[in-house]
Amino acid sequence: MWDVADQLKAMLVFAEHRYYGESLPFGNKSFRDSRHLNFLTSEQALADFAVLIKHLKKTIPGAKNQPVIAIGGSYGGMLAAWFRMKYPHIVVGALAASAPIWHFGNLVPCGVFMETVTKDFKRGGPNCSETIRSSWDAINRFSRTGAGLRWLSEALDLCTALTNAQDVQRLKAWLSETWINLAMVDYPYECDFLQPLPAWPIKVVCQYLKNPSVSDAQLLQNIFQALNVYYNYSGQASCLNISETTTSNLGTQGWSYQACTEMIMPFCTNGIDDMFEPHAWNLREFSDDCFKQWSVRPRPAWIITMYGGKNISSHTNIIFSNGELDPWSGGGVTKDITDTLVAITIPDGAHHLDLRARNAFDPTTVLLARSLEVKHMKQWIRNFYASLRKKH
Repeated sequence: MWDVADQLKAMLVFAEHRYYGESLPFGNKSFRDSRHLNFLTSEQALADFAVLIKHLKKTIPGAKNQPVIAIGGSYGGMLAAWFRMKYPHIVVGALAASAPIWHFGNLVPCGVFMETVTKDFKRGGPNCSETIRSSWDAINRFSRTGAGLRWLSEALDLCTALTNAQDVQRLKAWLSETWINLAMVDYPYECDFLQPLPAWPIKVVCQYLKNPSVSDAQLLQNIFQALNVYYNYSGQASCLNISETTTSNLGTQGWSYQACTEMIMPFCTNGIDDMFEPHAWNLREFSDDCFKQWSVRPRPAWIITMYGGKNISSHTNIIFSNGELDPWSGGGVTKDITDTLVAITIPDGAHHLDLRARNAFDPTTVLLARSLEVKHMKQWIRNFYASLRKKH
């Protein structure tokens, strides 16, 4: 964005989403109950952006008759695409990077996400995904006795010892989330988006996971070495805390509520096409968890009603970019829909690599993607000025 803004002589505006950062409509009461949280929806956020753009055009000298382009990655990418769909008179186009706008209902199979994570680890080294797949049973076998739990807690250097079955579930969820995060940030250079990490971190992790047929104890000691790449690359961690997977605060509270109301993305695993324990998607169980946490129940079909699901061919000027390494790409638009709703695929890209700053280690595939994105943006801008001239 920084590089492109410079090139197009554009102004960059980062609009903070309501209920995130400092944009709390009810101050510290914002997350108190569902009555205060009622206003946290994607459509309210889009309306905020529309009002903001009108305000900027009124108050910033020279901004009045200028085109605006929406850019976002991940959930921000979904918002960018939806913003162009709902407010085509306000933005001339959108770049939606790694935006899983089809990860809803049964628009895509619920297993695609975890299958992509697994493919990344398969690519990372021989037997890597198989070793992770074997680790779950090894953990289960150790968890049968108090002595086993104590050994596990020490071998994995956990900050708090495991004492019961619930703790073991939490440990496994934390491990899964760690492997998922590694897949999302498998970037070609050192970086600290979720944690400080080496270049191509999955390759580094897989160096420790080469042999699934060693003893349970050896296998889990290898898993510990692998975890250290993610949690202790900087050498600062004295123990591993299973209640956190990222160092930066990404607004998990707001997202947790949104995931329980409109952002209902089904995930499932079968342990065959992926390296995780089998777990079916269970809306009822999901709904009960949400009710316990937020006193709300999800509306799984609403997003498709609101934003059209796969029937979006009447819209124009949206670029959907996806990295093939990114687990979210399975819920994204990866084929052109029309000549102005275009898909760009980045074979060596993880989660929205194209939006990150230029780097000497960028693969050529991402350089190509970026230049294509800019080419489309320039076209949108030209069209905008041409229609402005016609009007006057």
